[in-house]
Amino acid sequence: MSDLMNTQEVAAYLRIKERKIYDLVRQGGIPCTRVGGKWLFPKDRIDQWLERAAPVMPEHRARATAVAPRVMAGSHDPFLEWCVASSGCGLAMLSGGSLDGLERLAVGQAAACGIHILDPESGTYNVPVLERTLPGHDIVAVEWAWREQGLVVAPGNPHGIASLEDVAAGRVKMAIRPPGSGARVLMDHLLDKSGILLNELSLTESPVRSELEVGLTVLDGRADTGLAVRAIARQLRLDFVPLHRERYDLIVRRRDYFEPEMQALLTHSRSADALAKADDLQGYDLSSVGRVWYNAP
Repeated sequence: MSDLMNTQEVAAYLRIKERKIYDLVRQGGIPCTRVGGKWLFPKDRIDQWLERAAPVMPEHRARATAVAPRVMAGSHDPFLEWCVASSGCGLAMLSGGSLDGLERLAVGQAAACGIHILDPESGTYNVPVLERTLPGHDIVAVEWAWREQGLVVAPGNPHGIASLEDVAAGRVKMAIRPPGSGARVLMDHLLDKSGILLNELSLTESPVRSELEVGLTVLDGRADTGLAVRAIARQLRLDFVPLHRERYDLIVRRRDYFEPEMQALLTHSRSADALAKADDLQGYDLSSVGRVWYNAP
């Protein structure tokens, strides 16, 4: 079997129907790339995904119900990072991407995580992936913020980029996030809506691990653009082309939601200092912070 499998091969490898593979692709739930209009699946990434996606064993589930470390895992967010540091809540940050955060939460390595995973089929955020990946877990999804996502570009936007079509037509170099990350799920969705194939873009040699790294890659000239939140552009003094509005949620074990650390963080996020910081970072809508979007049955 080659290192890249087509849809039929990966379905046989996973022993599921091809239709299910297409469902996973649409949901951003399986590592894949599109080349020449066809979906391809790197075997090594599929093997890693299988290990991560395997059902939590009873001994792991028991460990997850014990006291979790005071860790906030998941996707990096500049405003969340500032609030954790300035609130004195006692949480430690361990940013590693949305899916990594969910995995750590599932096995008891974190008390909470931040995620922003679009479900392309329904157009909703975060709840569908929770229902797929964490059934039976005692969790809630609490809104942190709505954020502006778009293309970060060098100061003055020297290539005149105003859309993804401009990126494809101009063959400017683009920093891309790895498959399965919240930003990559969104990018694949936006490309699909625009009728652009990934192989029509000129990409950096390897995916970058965070939105901050996307901004730094543009800042030092290794890429001309990449997808990130407006706050990253603001922090690095880059220009920004808005493309999408997304919801970023905190996923918390129900028992930890009532602990002093989480309550201190949520209270601080509504303070005058925090609202001023969000306004300075730009691109945040905090009007519904703390709203519960999902309460596991």
